[in-house]
Amino acid sequence: MAAGSFRCCMMRNSRKVFARCFSSGVRRMFSSATHQKNEIELRDSGLNAAIFQRRSRLERLKEENALPFSAFLTDSFGRRHNYLRISLTEKCNLRCQYCMPEEGVKLTPRGQLLSTSEVLTLARLFVQEGVDKIRLTGGEPLIRPDVLDIIAELKKLEGLKTVAVTTNGINLARLLPKLREAGLDLINISLDSLVPAKFEFIVRRKGFHKVMESIDKAVELGYNPVKINCVVMRGLNEDELLDFVQLTEKKPLEVRFIEYMPFDGNKWNFKKMVSYQEMLDQIRQHWPNLERLQSGPADTAKTFQVPGFKGQLGFITSMSDHFCGSCNRLRITADGNLKVCLFGNSEVSLRDVLRSGASDDELLQIIGAAVGRKKKQHAGMFNISQMKNRPMILIGG
Repeated sequence: MAAGSFRCCMMRNSRKVFARCFSSGVRRMFSSATHQKNEIELRDSGLNAAIFQRRSRLERLKEENALPFSAFLTDSFGRRHNYLRISLTEKCNLRCQYCMPEEGVKLTPRGQLLSTSEVLTLARLFVQEGVDKIRLTGGEPLIRPDVLDIIAELKKLEGLKTVAVTTNGINLARLLPKLREAGLDLINISLDSLVPAKFEFIVRRKGFHKVMESIDKAVELGYNPVKINCVVMRGLNEDELLDFVQLTEKKPLEVRFIEYMPFDGNKWNFKKMVSYQEMLDQIRQHWPNLERLQSGPADTAKTFQVPGFKGQLGFITSMSDHFCGSCNRLRITADGNLKVCLFGNSEVSLRDVLRSGASDDELLQIIGAAVGRKKKQHAGMFNISQMKNRPMILIGG
């Protein structure tokens, strides 16, 4: 049977397909409930040690990616989604122009946001299906009081390789030792200007020196690379590209220049966007020997390095040269909605399903159906700018 047909059958009836796979010797466990049930049945049936050895071999194959990736997280174009971004809060202590409307946003009532146990329940389910990287976002995730507990619990999930956070850096320096102790693997810090006054204009708040302190603290504690996210906007900070590249000379930083993207309330227009090619040309005029680095198949950034520099730079080219064909990311908003595409306005509430008492199998069916509807690529920057979508702060930046 073709792989595509096999996946479709699995989406229609997970239990039926599980039985078929089991009879052919491929025992894929789709949820912890199913896994526990099978363990009990195997032990109670008195099967000998050889069968348990065979199952151990299959588990090793799964760990080595020799078994098929979960059908629930594989879309109709064969993209495997092993990277989950979870927004922990809609609140933020900055008001970045590209992220939040000037008038602010209406916050979701606290009772409608995901609780700690709900965040961990959904994380566990996605990890059991093949997610091996989780990034915590917001709002500003570090203002959530239980962020350390969440990271510590995530690190206990078998199969999860990486826990990352994207932060504005305001509270980071103070929390970093405890974050590291909890198991935080990767850090992305937002910084859109190296000029304090301009920084304050872009984010509508003070805090430049706190962000710089956080970057230095992350380097001091051994994070390598420390990723710096810089949204480039014409007329605001495109004149600082060379200064940002210079930051990578002596520190293990990866400065990532992000094309300005349209979201509700951020007043995007094409004239404000500085394309990847324009940025690259400007940098190469100063460093003509800039080298392109090899990227992984699902990497979002096109990465480069100035020879002899300790760090590197990257470009997130979502608008001028999208990377939808290799997209491996899913998002859960702070109020529990699953978004399969950053720029799509289609969402499904996992919170409501979870609170209705649904089983893992029922949740997986809903997740799989949403992933299966994911489109081949986004609608293009001009169409996106006309579409109704959340402000970035309510998606998880």
